[in-house]
Amino acid sequence: MSKAWETYESEKRIEGFSLRTLKAYRLQAALLTRYFEDVDIESLTTKRVLGKI
Repeated sequence: MSKAWETYESEKRIEGFSLRTLKAYRLQAALLTRYFEDVDIESLTTKRVLGKI
């Protein structure tokens, strides 16, 4: 998931997102990464994110 975040953040910087917005997104990504232990983002499903598995 951390690799996906790096790509996403780079794209949003190019698009002109503010540093504050990117900081908020970075925090959310860090929390998800900590919770899911940096899994491959493609292995996440809605059910898994919602804790229904």
